[in-house]
Amino acid sequence: MPRPLLEVIALTAQDAVAAQQGGADRLELVTGMHQDGLTPGPRTVAAVRAATTLPVRVMLRASAGFGAGGTDGVVRLCAAARELRAAGAREFVLGFLDPAGRVDVAAVRTVVEALDGAPWTFHRALDHSADRAAARRALQGLPGLDTVLTAGAPGGVADGLPVLRGEAAGAAPGRPPGPRLMAGGGLRHTQLPVLRAAGVDAFHIGSAARTGGSWSAPVTATAVHSWRRALDDVPVAG
Repeated sequence: MPRPLLEVIALTAQDAVAAQQGGADRLELVTGMHQDGLTPGPRTVAAVRAATTLPVRVMLRASAGFGAGGTDGVVRLCAAARELRAAGAREFVLGFLDPAGRVDVAAVRTVVEALDGAPWTFHRALDHSADRAAARRALQGLPGLDTVLTAGAPGGVADGLPVLRGEAAGAAPGRPPGPRLMAGGGLRHTQLPVLRAAGVDAFHIGSAARTGGSWSAPVTATAVHSWRRALDDVPVAG
């Protein structure tokens, strides 16, 4: 059975190296964590790609919140996507809601076109949507979408654990295939057995990969390795 995927948020090339040393499988590259993660610059993308062999998913988000910024904002996001692709980005993270809290499908589709077929993750905008079931339906069939990052609730995995378990069960064998569910958002070691038993096989950590859980501290290989070991040690029924 393949080992569960562990994705780590990186802000710098130093973070990327430490995450790979600790056993991460993939990186989410962002800047501006005081605004919950914004689009990094091309130089950062190039530096991280040069520092690691891990897959790197690059955030496309221009400001706090989950709006795309209207027509002008979408144009800028598309320009950023093309610039980041030129710097070496091959995978992305994005997600936009309209003022009513619905998935802004038009904005998402327009930005995805600029990715030129690159795989991408719809991030935790899902957790802040007005109607989660409707949001999940709106994501069906979007080209390149292979992962949905979610805590199951706006407050984090501690609140959303029942939702994550239910959605993982809905992705069981025999159901129509959909994007891979990746659990993240205040994730704790103690939640891993429940999530793994439910069938979740992808996990996302940010501040938990840093000394003291502080965004001002760098990722450490030791912290990442503790998550790698915890995931690999969880027994999976069947």
